[in-house]
Amino acid sequence: MGTQAPTDQNYYSNNVDERTAKEKAIDDWLPITSSRNAKWWYSAFHNVTAMVGAGVLGLPFAMAELGWGPGVTVLVISWVVTLYTLWQMVEMHEMVPGKRFDRYHELGQHAFGEKLGLWIVVPQQLIVEVGVNIVYMVTGGRSLKKFHDIVCKDCKSIKLTYFIMIFSSVHFVLSHLPNFNSISGVSLAAAVMSLSYSTIAWTTSIDKGVVPDVQYSYKAKSTAGKVFDFFGALGDVAFAYAGHNVVLEIQATIPSTPEKPSKGPMWRGVIVAYIVVALCYFPVALIGYYIFGNSVVDNILISLEKPVWLIAMANMFVVIHVIGSYQIYAMPVFDMLETVLVKKLKFRPSFMLRFITRNLYVAFTMFVGITFPFFGGLLSFFGGFAFAPTTYFLPCIMWLAIYKPRKFSLSWIANWICIVLGVLLMVLSPIGGLRQIILQAKGYSFYS
Repeated sequence: MGTQAPTDQNYYSNNVDERTAKEKAIDDWLPITSSRNAKWWYSAFHNVTAMVGAGVLGLPFAMAELGWGPGVTVLVISWVVTLYTLWQMVEMHEMVPGKRFDRYHELGQHAFGEKLGLWIVVPQQLIVEVGVNIVYMVTGGRSLKKFHDIVCKDCKSIKLTYFIMIFSSVHFVLSHLPNFNSISGVSLAAAVMSLSYSTIAWTTSIDKGVVPDVQYSYKAKSTAGKVFDFFGALGDVAFAYAGHNVVLEIQATIPSTPEKPSKGPMWRGVIVAYIVVALCYFPVALIGYYIFGNSVVDNILISLEKPVWLIAMANMFVVIHVIGSYQIYAMPVFDMLETVLVKKLKFRPSFMLRFITRNLYVAFTMFVGITFPFFGGLLSFFGGFAFAPTTYFLPCIMWLAIYKPRKFSLSWIANWICIVLGVLLMVLSPIGGLRQIILQAKGYSFYS
């Protein structure tokens, strides 16, 4: 299960550790607090894996719905705002001497109170993490199907449902790795894959050249369609910048002492991760839109057909990446479920409890993914509904509540700007996503 590093124990011994032996044993069993010996580069590739997910492949499509000017503006502002809110969360992890806010909801409880903090943070965080896992089930299945269709053009067509089931079978095994450090190998492979398939997506687009009669006008013809598409695209971008929901849990794995707090190595890893994010997002979004214009589909790899072997390989890279991403987002959910079962319902920590809980969760996300495989609409809907609060403005609200910066100071103004932008994003983008899901659902038959 992993053990706490001696440095971390010293950190607690310098400040009174009021946990009982039973509570310590439970904390050593739970996924988030069981291992605290991660290095700064673990933070880098965990954050890359958490952030550079399926969302990057939908960015050219988002650009087609936003247009050149608004699209570039939204991409850049999102990169700056989310880096700022991520810095806030890293700073707040150990703001109370001797205490670490290892989970997002623990920080929420400190900012808003025991009960209110739980009600504000936990539902949003669960929607994000479960939502991502469902979207990744669909993404993994679609990429496997695309790989099969490219490699074996003459083979009999196989339902997407079966490919999602094949993809989920991996998680029935990997989900039993106990904690974040135990999935570091999977996460590293996923981070490398994300950089690889992003690079393939934009270099292959350049090689293909601008499509004949390319158009950069909006996809929709009616004014209402343009507006709804614009809202949906905002959700796509929000989904792409959504690593904040697991950042405190990642930081919890790094050892810490009063002399060397975890925020130093964590921030170093975040900076590296955000450079990789920029290298993945901006070329894919801008080049993909430049090459295909408004004819690009919601997953750019599906728009690309040649060279066949490279596109097949890129789709396989996506599969490997979303395997790692699924695990990164599932781990905090496992931690929540196991915490409730062991601390509230008094179940005994055991392998069997973990085996049943995690298998049921994987089965649930697989079932929902098979039932509603609407990749683009799901990105927009989840991106706005839950990702915008937890990524764009909830850290700012907590910062204002805890640190209380002087009115009209730079910190106060910056936080309120992020809050206003985030609230607009949360309100507008689910409208577009929901409309897209309804349109896609019209001609859809279940389990087809």
